[in-house]
Amino acid sequence: MRCSRCKPPATTSSNAKRSPPTRYAVCCHELQSMSGCSATKVRAIGVHGQTVRHRPEKGYTRQINNPAMLAEMTNIDVVADFRSRDVAAGGQGAPLVPAFHSTIFGTKNETRVVCNLGGISNITILSSSGAVRGFDCGPANALIDEWALRHTKRAYDDGGQFAAQGSVQQPLLNALLDEPFFEHAPPKSTGRDLFNSAWMDAKLAAFPNLAPADVQATLTALTAKTVAREIERHASDARAVYVCGGGTRNPVLLKMLQQALDASGVSGVPVMTTDALGVPPQQVEAFAFAWLAMRCVAREPGNLASVTGAAGERVLGAIYPR
Repeated sequence: MRCSRCKPPATTSSNAKRSPPTRYAVCCHELQSMSGCSATKVRAIGVHGQTVRHRPEKGYTRQINNPAMLAEMTNIDVVADFRSRDVAAGGQGAPLVPAFHSTIFGTKNETRVVCNLGGISNITILSSSGAVRGFDCGPANALIDEWALRHTKRAYDDGGQFAAQGSVQQPLLNALLDEPFFEHAPPKSTGRDLFNSAWMDAKLAAFPNLAPADVQATLTALTAKTVAREIERHASDARAVYVCGGGTRNPVLLKMLQQALDASGVSGVPVMTTDALGVPPQQVEAFAFAWLAMRCVAREPGNLASVTGAAGERVLGAIYPR
């Protein structure tokens, strides 16, 4: 399938074979078409890709994408590989969004928590003093989606309907919570290298007779519990929790998060999406990596050493010229 808007490079001969456009390229072209913004008006594209390995303690992190091909297909500079520079400086390489969260969501009037529910959950603590902290909490959609795919043949738990059919099983939840990562002090980050199907299956081995819906409800509660516990530990003065990411489309998860907070030492703290701050929750991550790309092009640091544990602030990303 060829995208008619893909512009061949000037050096390509008429007989040369042309690769089909990537999904990223198609998305970029569609966005340009809808916005009426030509490639000449776009300084750069920030593309994070999909994290497939994340082992900062071993000095590496890997994201799948093809920034060179995206630059070729769009005729726009592309910035990618944002995490490696922070890892090279001794940091976790994640989360990288707190600096952006501070820029658009921070306020001197109150302490806020911004919670991203992607494959992995992470929180940014925006203190009323101006201090910023952030770290990964544990699995979010990674395990919820995996279990839903196995038992519903859908790639995700649509609206949390699968979890809503079951009930939280406390013995299983206790077993899931029995993981050293949850007790680590920040800075910390994690990924599918730890929280994957093998980890989940090992925990489930002692509970062979549980109904699939009960397991789904308990996996959802695991995400809510681990996030709430970190907020209680590190942001007990928070006035509100603003959630973004794919998990905002799961009302069962959001309800469980509110219940977990109410049952903790930070009861009464409302949970809402970033819509309340004027930013659609599905767009926060895209905005963040566009902001990081802007910082890279300007040769300005994009990380916060206080968040990632890096030796200092670093310019993040690699530039692939158009």
